[in-house]
Amino acid sequence: MHFKVISRVLGVLLMVFSLTLMPPVAVSLWFNDHNYFAFLIAFLITFVTGFIIWLPVYNTRHDLNTRDGFLITALFWFVLGLFGALPFVFSSAPHLSITDAMFESLSGLTTTGATVITGLDYLPESILYYRQQLQWLGGIGIIVIAVAILPMLGIGGMQLYRAETPGPVKDSKLTPRITETAKALFLVYLKLTLLCAACYWAAGMSVFDAICHAYSTIAIGGFSTHDASIGFFESNAIMAVCIFFMIVSGINFALHFFAWRERTLSHYWSDPELSFYVRVIALGTIITVSYLSYTQTYGFSTAFWHGSFELVSILTTTGFGVADFSIWPAFLPFLLFMLAFMGGCAGSTGGGMKVIRVMLICKQGMREIHRLIHPNAIMPIKIGKRSVADRVVEAVWGFFAVYVISFMVMFMLLLATGLDFITAFSAIGATINNLGPGLGDVTLHYGDINPTAKWILCFSMLLGRLEVFTLLVLFTPMFWQR
Repeated sequence: MHFKVISRVLGVLLMVFSLTLMPPVAVSLWFNDHNYFAFLIAFLITFVTGFIIWLPVYNTRHDLNTRDGFLITALFWFVLGLFGALPFVFSSAPHLSITDAMFESLSGLTTTGATVITGLDYLPESILYYRQQLQWLGGIGIIVIAVAILPMLGIGGMQLYRAETPGPVKDSKLTPRITETAKALFLVYLKLTLLCAACYWAAGMSVFDAICHAYSTIAIGGFSTHDASIGFFESNAIMAVCIFFMIVSGINFALHFFAWRERTLSHYWSDPELSFYVRVIALGTIITVSYLSYTQTYGFSTAFWHGSFELVSILTTTGFGVADFSIWPAFLPFLLFMLAFMGGCAGSTGGGMKVIRVMLICKQGMREIHRLIHPNAIMPIKIGKRSVADRVVEAVWGFFAVYVISFMVMFMLLLATGLDFITAFSAIGATINNLGPGLGDVTLHYGDINPTAKWILCFSMLLGRLEVFTLLVLFTPMFWQR
């Protein structure tokens, strides 16, 4: 383990992250909300800490090995979450405890969207902007790590995706070098954000709200500048813009990169994961809208807009809201919530287990059923026209098993803190899938649950964002052995 190199990387990371605390200062001065001092203090602490960590080891040069990569990837989120909490602690509104500040910061960076803050409409604009910016930075961090870094470590959905499916992402890298890949993905991410903001503004949002909501939409984060979320605007046009960009952001960003580079959309139609993703969204929308109309919960027009919006928002793990889906009739709240376990495509900003894994689990299940009828038949699992190696299928089942066990352990821990069954179950589901809103006492916010539960949920957010293994491997004795 090259701890000096790891320290140098973290030091640089903190110094770079400290610069992201300057835009909220500018926003504070522009709106004259008297909150800039909190960000200046946070900037100084973050920059100085990073400099102190970096200075003794700035000349250290070693190639990072796999274990170094695991540790840096995990520390990336934890350290930034820790220092990202500082403005919430120093700000006078809201003046959060360390626990609540850490929860809010990690929720932003992991694009979970769970919040402990209420009264958003009355908060300083600088804090509102900062929350959205956290999600935007977390979103691009997720994409770069998922597409450019995790495959090099031998983990992650994108490695599985590229190795076993045809199409433009078959190559091990989008461009020859990681830095070029990161730049290319950032450009796509930035252009989608600008386009989304422009569409929001054209649909009726103010410039400030359009920028803020574009940040959290492209990041699939779900933070808003209003307690009523997208429902605050009462606009079908804004809902339509949001639905479109939530779906787009849930698609593998490698596909967007090739669409931008090759100036063609043809590869979208031939992508098996995208096809499955779109079909699930379509089927879920039909069921949701039809049932809301059938039960006369809304008229057809309202049922269409609210039903389709909430379905897309929950399935893609964005977490925006235009209605309280938890009080919808019968099975609908649980249907929507369970769809979040699938989440977005591999290489997207979406959370959940990822569409590609759900596809393989379904195909493996069908193969086992067929084997009962034809026990001696050779039945390869295929995605598109390409067979998937049994090793990959085993890896997916291993991921699913560890995912379920982790869910159950954290669920029992939450019950032990005193939360009721529905609240505990949905809180773990909402955080490990990086969704945000849950059911029960966490439908609207997480401010009323106990501090111990919040720390458990912080771990759950990290676990989901790092796709389970990346974080859990740090807790194995073998990882630390020489």
